[in-house]
Amino acid sequence: MAKQRTIANEVTLTGVGLHTGEKVTMKFVPATENHGFAFKRVDLEGEPIIEADANYVVNTQRGTNLEKRGVKIQTSEHVLAALVGMEIDNVLIELDAPEPPIMDGSSKFFVEAIEKAGIVEQDAEREEYVVTEVITYKDEASGSDITLIPAEDYKITTMVDFGTKVLGTQNATLEKIADFKNEIADARTFSFLHELEM
Repeated sequence: MAKQRTIANEVTLTGVGLHTGEKVTMKFVPATENHGFAFKRVDLEGEPIIEADANYVVNTQRGTNLEKRGVKIQTSEHVLAALVGMEIDNVLIELDAPEPPIMDGSSKFFVEAIEKAGIVEQDAEREEYVVTEVITYKDEASGSDITLIPAEDYKITTMVDFGTKVLGTQNATLEKIADFKNEIADARTFSFLHELEM
């Protein structure tokens, strides 16, 4: 069993939220064992915390948006991808706005911040979910689907097709999470020209 990991030191990034356009300061803060990932809105009274939990996902249109008791976090996916990709288990993410900074549209700057902060192993063992049967989910409204298949080795394959000639069909495969930094972190989000007015 692998041990849980957190960061060694706090690290801060600043930028602008992609959808809100608001200036934001974001801080990664080391967290205790079994804490997981959580966002803390330091700009709001009481500094409410929203755990990065699928139960709080309220929207996945152009971003993974969380909401708990009326408090929102928008476009969380690039930050969370960096944490998972760097095999971090426990971090508090402090924000003074509802959306992390978009940086260049990738996870690269978050990965670099995690490396700058340093990574430390904790005493508790990492709890891992083992897929023992095929699990499939399809969202009829978006046409998205996901299938988990039992396997001896870690492997993720993804394919996107927005039905446009500009992009065509794109796909990628990740055969070990340690490759995230070099193979996936630089991948950038995009917008269609017709979406810019929105």
